[in-house]
Amino acid sequence: MVVRTRRERERLRQCFRPPRIQLLFVGESPPASGRFFYSGDSGLYRAMRMAFQIADSKIDDENFLTEFRARGCYLTDLSHEPIDRLDVSLRRAMCRNGEKLLAREITRFQPGIIAPVLRSIAGNVENAVARANWQGQILQFPYPGRWSKYREAFISALVPVIRRLRVEEGSALLSPGSR
Repeated sequence: MVVRTRRERERLRQCFRPPRIQLLFVGESPPASGRFFYSGDSGLYRAMRMAFQIADSKIDDENFLTEFRARGCYLTDLSHEPIDRLDVSLRRAMCRNGEKLLAREITRFQPGIIAPVLRSIAGNVENAVARANWQGQILQFPYPGRWSKYREAFISALVPVIRRLRVEEGSALLSPGSR
């Protein structure tokens, strides 16, 4: 599914939100390239799918996002607009601005674990966590990036966490118009 607007991205993202979030991944923003995790065409999607496939051999390309959701996993972003091509100071400012929205999401979702997917936003995530007065575990994974050694480190760190997640009953994927 090609998503062109923020509204389309957020509608698609919402289709994959589980009833109970066990593991909340936090990204910086959707890529400016137009790729999107929930469209199944981003590098993060491919690395995450690989980790899930290693953790559970029944997961394949067709059912990955359904299984991601069934395990209570969800990916949100500090900024819901692409910022990866902005200059560093504006990018940092956009991340700081996103802390308030993330804090509201944390308060609403009450995830069991929070995992920023970039080290550069870990401080922003910590600020949002403090603002939300959330108590729980924060995991930091290396960003999979373009280099195989980083992707392998990401996958190696994530697989044991995936294996500990419970599959939620009644978490069948809803169609885009059913929420």
